[in-house]
Amino acid sequence: MARALDPELLAEARRIQVRADRMVTDVMAGGYSSVFRGSGIEFDEVREFAEGDELRSVDWNVTARTGRPFVKKFVEERELSVLFVLDLSASMAFGTRPLGSNRRTVANTAALFVGCVAFAAARNNDKAGLITFTDRIERYVPAKKGRNHVLRLIREACEPPPPGRGTDLLQALDYAGRVQRRRAIVFVVSDFMGDAYAAKLRLLAQRHDVIAVRVRDPFAAGLDRHRGDVGALPDVGLLHLFDPESGRTLEVDTRSRAVRERIRANWQSERQQLLHTCRRAGVDLLDVPTEGSVAEPLVRFFRMRELRGAKR
Repeated sequence: MARALDPELLAEARRIQVRADRMVTDVMAGGYSSVFRGSGIEFDEVREFAEGDELRSVDWNVTARTGRPFVKKFVEERELSVLFVLDLSASMAFGTRPLGSNRRTVANTAALFVGCVAFAAARNNDKAGLITFTDRIERYVPAKKGRNHVLRLIREACEPPPPGRGTDLLQALDYAGRVQRRRAIVFVVSDFMGDAYAAKLRLLAQRHDVIAVRVRDPFAAGLDRHRGDVGALPDVGLLHLFDPESGRTLEVDTRSRAVRERIRANWQSERQQLLHTCRRAGVDLLDVPTEGSVAEPLVRFFRMRELRGAKR
C-alpha cells in the first residue's frame, strides 16, 4: 500500500529540489563527470576475425564451435551507479539557528546533499539509488535514471527522523554491500555518531568507491564561528541537553573554561578517529556544514580528487 504523503514533507522536498537544482551547475562544473568515470569496458558481442585484429581478442570457445576465428567486441561502459546510504536516526534532527543565520538541521542538509549529487548524476545520465537507515534499514530505493526518480529520492531523504531511533551504521554498510552487487559510487551520509563499523567500511570500499559524508551542526561540533576556533564551545551559560536516541538529559556549564576545553578535545579526538578510520579503509572524508551551500565543499572535494588523480 502506498504511503500517504505529508503536505509539509512534500513542501520541504520541493524547497530542497529547487535549491539542489540550482547548485547542480556548480557541481557539474566542479568536476562530477571528470572525477567519477565509468567502470571501463564491457563485453558487447562476437564477430568474425578481420585483418588487423589482435590474437589476444580471439574468442577461442566460439572459434572451436564454428571452425572459423571469432573475436570478442567490447564497448566502453560510461554509465555509473550512485548509491546514497543515508542516516535517518534521531540525532540527525539536531539543528541550531542563531539570529540572522540560514543554518539548516543536519537532516535537511543531508537531504539537500543527496538532491544535489543525485541531480548531477541524472544530468550525467547516471543512475542513483538510496538506502535510509536508523538502527534498522528503513527503506531501499534501487538505482534508476531520470529527474522524476531524483525527486523520489529527495522525498525519501526528507522523511523526519523517527523519534528515539538509534544508529546502526554497521548494519547499513553490510546491507549496502549485499544489495549493490555492481561497482558503484557510494556516499555514506551521516553524523557518524555510531562506532564499530570500521571493518565493514573497509570491506565495502574494496568493491566500491566509498565517500564518507559527515554532516554536523557547528554548535554540536563546538565551533565558535566568531573566533574561528574549531572545537571551542562559546560561553552561553547553562545548557540543558537532550539525547534524542537514548532519551538521556545532561546539564553542561559552558561558563567553565575546563568544560569547554574538554568538549573541544573530545570533538577533535572524535574527528581524528573518523579520519583515521577512513584512511585505513581507503575512503575519502567530506565534511558538509549545515550553513551555506553544500555545493562549495563538493566542488572542493572534486578538485582535490582531480589533483590527486593527476599526480598518479
